[in-house]
Amino acid sequence: MRIQIRLLAAAGLGFALAACDPTLGLGLPSERVLEDGAANTLTQAKGFDINGTYSTSAGELWAIDVQLVRPNTERATASTGDQKVEAIILGETAYFRGQKFLAARMGSDPLSQNLVKAAGSSWWKGSPSFIPPMKEFTDGAAFRATFLGSANTQRQDHQTVDGQPAVQLSGTRADVFIATTPPYHLLRVHLKKDVVVDAMAGADFHYKDFDRDFRISAPTDVIDFSNLSTLPPIYTVVSVDTSRCARPCVVSALLRNLGGATGAIGPSTVTFSLAAAISGTVLGTCQATVAPDVGYNGTTTVSCSIDVTSQPENAAVVTATASNPGRG
Repeated sequence: MRIQIRLLAAAGLGFALAACDPTLGLGLPSERVLEDGAANTLTQAKGFDINGTYSTSAGELWAIDVQLVRPNTERATASTGDQKVEAIILGETAYFRGQKFLAARMGSDPLSQNLVKAAGSSWWKGSPSFIPPMKEFTDGAAFRATFLGSANTQRQDHQTVDGQPAVQLSGTRADVFIATTPPYHLLRVHLKKDVVVDAMAGADFHYKDFDRDFRISAPTDVIDFSNLSTLPPIYTVVSVDTSRCARPCVVSALLRNLGGATGAIGPSTVTFSLAAAISGTVLGTCQATVAPDVGYNGTTTVSCSIDVTSQPENAAVVTATASNPGRG
């Protein structure tokens, strides 16, 4: 009888301990093991990939794919609607590609928009701050402080993320999914409604490719807006000469190049238009090609002849407009 009582007491103690352990003694990893694994792998991994979606404060839904390599290298692609931007960050130096993304960060004046057109789809230097830092999603210590520990109030086992067995830890900020096998990689983070982290709302990020070598390097043939000679030719009209305008009407224009001498997909051109001063009726046009190109801040002259189809009723005005194809 005494032996039976001891056995029953031992069994009762076992059930009591299991009741305090959410894994119920079934060999599942404890929450501390899961949290340590998720935070440590973010900190210690040579690199990993994050992809998913988030919304900005303006309500724009962005899709992103970020490849991160320690300590400070990153390659990212982000898109929303018909806008797409690529970024490569190497320490304090950042490179971007995306014409609409660039246009939104330049002035609306003609010169700024000419720079945007000239840049085309080329890579250009910019500030790393153009890309969200995402520290709470990529740094182990920041991730632990934001999403783990006391931030979790609920656990659900036997979940699956991208085909991998996972444990879901949930709290007021997010649902966090962690792999059930060592080293307990972080698999997914899904922010709760109305929660904003790193200026991102509704973020739903998946993690993969831990310790992969993404071979990220600086792009070639980069535009540096602090050095306009790295741009293709950007000609502007300085003045128009109509002193030889008779029949035919020979016109010329003095041009200045605000860009470099190479890199355009085609030659720049200047279109001359002769119009009646009062009615604005176009009486004739001609086009001249800029060749050869001159270097940054250099000047050149182009000329062509307008075949005047009819005599203006009074005076006439000649205008010249430069067209720069840029890098396309």
